[in-house]
Amino acid sequence: MTPMDTAVQLVPEGPEIPLVAPARRRRREWVSTAKTAWALRRSKIGVILFVVILGIAVFGPFVAPYSPTEFVGKTFEMPNSVARLGTDNLGRDVLTRVLYGGRTVFTLSLTATVVGMALGIVLGMFAAYSRRVVDEVVMRLLDVLMAFPMIVFVLLIVSAVGTKPYLIALAVAVASAPRIARVARGATLEIVGRDFILASEALGVPKWRIMLTELFPNITSPMFVEFGLRLAYSIGTIAALSFLGFGLQPPAADWGLMINENRIGIVIQPYAVAVPVLMIALLTIAVSLMADGLARAIIGIDRKTGVE
Repeated sequence: MTPMDTAVQLVPEGPEIPLVAPARRRRREWVSTAKTAWALRRSKIGVILFVVILGIAVFGPFVAPYSPTEFVGKTFEMPNSVARLGTDNLGRDVLTRVLYGGRTVFTLSLTATVVGMALGIVLGMFAAYSRRVVDEVVMRLLDVLMAFPMIVFVLLIVSAVGTKPYLIALAVAVASAPRIARVARGATLEIVGRDFILASEALGVPKWRIMLTELFPNITSPMFVEFGLRLAYSIGTIAALSFLGFGLQPPAADWGLMINENRIGIVIQPYAVAVPVLMIALLTIAVSLMADGLARAIIGIDRKTGVE
């Protein structure tokens, strides 16, 4: 009998334990979560609405009948053969401006959400992992920022730094970061005391590497849900800024700006206001439905039934 055979005999028989790499295991979990979320009716409705509106925003300018600044008729004309949705306060085609106006909403909202998520996650993880004094100082400062209503805080920033598109996105991102940091901190606090984190610390792994490779991958589930919620808030906030005159400026084609420009003629020509309002509402509903479906799949609600 060889030494190898002896070593094999010393190992007690039992069920084989598959060794799955953490990255591969997380990938399988996400595939399973995505399938569960897609089984929900609300998720399907949200994805379909989102894809349709995204398609309008991306491809709309290529099929628009006119230039967004071209005058095609008198002011506030009802729909006719020249302007399918009528004209706005300056005689421009409403349909054309709707087709052009979605790109800015998508671009600014996504940029603001991505930057806000990055800032919030870094702050939340840093506060939770540092603990004690650092945690208290960071979170109390964020509490001060959260004391201001989000739209008021954004208006304060925009009025101080300007209304350029990248500044608008940055202002919304900064206003969203404290709320994202709270969620990131709560998710991180549930993990920092676990054995694999303590083992990494005992091995002398740098803290930044532990945060990047151990903590962050384990809080991605709640962060994805938070991303969907923050995207919905960003869409509404950016549209509100344009409506209040602190967003994109004329003659830019923007859904929020269209509402502000044409509200004085809503009784005469309601399409110039109703259509951009509908687009913003449907986009917000779509994002909210997708985020809700993902949250239900992660938590396990409706796992057996796969219905609303």
